[in-house]
Amino acid sequence: MTKYLKHTPALIMAAFLALAMSSCLDEDPRDRVAESEAFDTPTHLYLNTIANIYSYIGGNSDSQGLQGTSRGVYDLCTFTTDEAIIPIRGGDWYDGGLWLNLYTHNFNVGPVTDTWTYLYKVVVKCNKAINRLEAATASRTITAAQLLDLESEVRAIRALYYYYLLDLYGSVPYVRSATSDLSEAKQVSRSTLFNNIWEELSSALPHLADERSNWEGDYYGRVTRGVAYFILAKMALNAEIWTDDNWTDDFHPKGKDITLICEEEPLNAWEACIYWCDKLTNDGYRLEDDYSYNFSVNNENSRENIFTIPMDKNLYSNIFVNLFRSRHWNHGDAYGMASENGPSATISSVRTYGYGTEEVDKRFWYNLFAETVEVDEQLVTLYNGEPLYYQPLVMEFDLTGHRYQKTAGARMRKYEVDRTAYSDGLLQDNDIVLFRYADVLLMKSEAKVRNGDNGDEELNAVRSRVEAPWRKATLDNLLAERLMELHWEGWRRQDLIRFDRFHRSYDLRQENQDEADRHTIVFPIPPSAISLNPNLEQNPGY
Repeated sequence: MTKYLKHTPALIMAAFLALAMSSCLDEDPRDRVAESEAFDTPTHLYLNTIANIYSYIGGNSDSQGLQGTSRGVYDLCTFTTDEAIIPIRGGDWYDGGLWLNLYTHNFNVGPVTDTWTYLYKVVVKCNKAINRLEAATASRTITAAQLLDLESEVRAIRALYYYYLLDLYGSVPYVRSATSDLSEAKQVSRSTLFNNIWEELSSALPHLADERSNWEGDYYGRVTRGVAYFILAKMALNAEIWTDDNWTDDFHPKGKDITLICEEEPLNAWEACIYWCDKLTNDGYRLEDDYSYNFSVNNENSRENIFTIPMDKNLYSNIFVNLFRSRHWNHGDAYGMASENGPSATISSVRTYGYGTEEVDKRFWYNLFAETVEVDEQLVTLYNGEPLYYQPLVMEFDLTGHRYQKTAGARMRKYEVDRTAYSDGLLQDNDIVLFRYADVLLMKSEAKVRNGDNGDEELNAVRSRVEAPWRKATLDNLLAERLMELHWEGWRRQDLIRFDRFHRSYDLRQENQDEADRHTIVFPIPPSAISLNPNLEQNPGY
C-alpha cells in the first residue's frame, strides 16, 4: 500500500486549491509549476496525479461530482423515479421542462450529455495519471513496487467511473490509454464493459489500502479496499441487468447462471454479492446505533459509512445543494440561509413510510420535513404570519395556481443542518454519503432471497435500529425498505430497474407508449458524442 505518502488530506486539499486557481493560472502560463518540479518527488507526483483526480469526486458546479451538485449523476438517479419530484411552482422550477421530462422519461435533456462529459473527463484524467506514473518509474522517481500501489489506486478510481457509465449508459467506449482519442474509441457491449470493470477492480484490490476511507487520516476520501468491496457487491447484485446486451427484449441472464470470480472462487451472481458483503462485515463495518449520526455535521467517524465525499467549508470547494434547493424560502430564512423551495418526496414514497396511518416508520421524520417545522424551538411561519405547513399528500406535476403551490410536498431532511455553513448552506461540514453499510445488509438480504435463501436476518437488522416491526424478506418488502432506508441517497433508479419497475407507471408517472421494450433503463448516448465519434451507435429505442 502507499503508506509512504503521509498527510494525504493535506495533499488533496492542495489539489482542490490548485483546481480552484486554475483559471488564474490560465491567464498567465508563467505562474504554472514547471513539469520538472511537478513530478520530481513521490509526494509531488501523487499530488499532481492521484490527488488531483480525487478533487473531481465532489464538485461546485452543475453536473460535476458524483453527488452534491445539480443536474448530474444524483439527479439522473433520483428525479427519474418514484422517490422524488421537482414540480412546477408558478414561475419557479419550469426550467424549460427539464424536471418534468426527467420524471416522465423523456431524456433528450442537457444533464444526460453533461454527466457523460463529466464521467469521461475523469476517465481521461485517470488514463493520463497512469501514463505519468509509468514515466516516473522509468525516471526512477518511484520504484516498481510503488508504481503497482499507485497505479492500482488510479485503476480503481477509473473502474468507479466506468461503473457509473455502465449503469447510466450501457454500451459505451472503453478507453484505458492516455494516447487513445475518445473521438476514435470503439464502443463495447454492456457485458464486456461489466467484465472489464470486474477484472480491473479484482486485480487492483490486493494493492489497495486496507483502511477506512470515510475516517479522517491518510486514506480519507480515497478508494480503499472497502470501497472496492462495495462496488463489486453492487455489480454482482445488478449482474442480471448489466450483463444483458439486449435490454429491450424480454430476456436477460439469470443470476444463478452468471459466474463471477471472487478472489479465485467461482460463484453465481447472488453468491458473489453475499461474498463481498461479508468482506465488509469482516472488516468491521457496522450499523450506527443512531441512524441520523451518519448524516450529522461531524459524521467523519461513522462506523457505517464506507465512502464519502469529504466536506470542510474552510478547506474544500465541494457543495451540497440538496437541502438548500428543497426547503421553503422561509424555512431557509429561519436558519439564516437562503433556499429554493423545490424538490419534494412523491406521495407514493410518503405512503411507503406509512404516513397517514397509525404506524409511521421513524425514518419518515429522519428523512423528511413534513407538516409544521420548528427552528430553535420557534415555529417557522409564512410571510402572512401563518405557520409553514408542508403538505406530504399533495403533489402534481404543475402546481401553478394550486392552493398549496408553495407548500405541497414533504421536503428533504436527512442531513443535519450545519448552522455554521457558508454560502447559504452549500458549503457544509457534513461529509456526503455515497456508500454505507445499511445498504450492504439490504444487498445481502436481497441476494439471499433471489438465490432462494432466507434474508430475514439482514433486513430486520436494518429495521430494528429504528424500532420498526419485523418483516419477512420478500422482494416487495425489500424494495420498500430500500426506499425508506436510502431515501435521498441516489439509489432509487438502479433499484427500480433491478426490480423491473423503472419503465412502468408509478406515482404521477404514466408509462410511455413506447417504453414497453424497457429501452429507458439506460440513457441515450449524447448526440454530440456520436457526432464526434462515428464508431458510436445510439442505444436501442432512441
